[in-house]
Amino acid sequence: MTFYESQISHIKKVCYSNDKQIETVIATRNFIDHNFEKDLKLDLLSHLLFTSKYHLQRLFKRYYGLTPRQYLIDKRIERSKEYLVKGMSVTETCFAVGFESLGSFSTLFKTKTGMSPSRFQNEQLSRSKLGEEFRDLGK
Repeated sequence: MTFYESQISHIKKVCYSNDKQIETVIATRNFIDHNFEKDLKLDLLSHLLFTSKYHLQRLFKRYYGLTPRQYLIDKRIERSKEYLVKGMSVTETCFAVGFESLGSFSTLFKTKTGMSPSRFQNEQLSRSKLGEEFRDLGK
């Protein structure tokens, strides 16, 4: 084994000491990515991956810097932005991305983006109309 191979091996052991842990957090993230609109709780995620919910939460935070819940909320907010830009109503968007309450959706959306969902939607629509006007001027 060369010097560089031994260094890489050492770094891998320090940073990624357990490949099973990495597989677990990647599987958790993939599951959240594909099921974000469902009622996902830490109990369910840990049960699916045959691990303790507290261990799963620590691992996820260690590798991604967020808890599974924080990641889920971020995923839902990002998808809700897409739905709002496409013209879906705020209420429809709220339930389509998996929130159970319009109030909690609006509060979290405002916390994450700095504006309410309806204001975000109105600004995006006005930007797209402004873009259309500029395109029409160029013709």
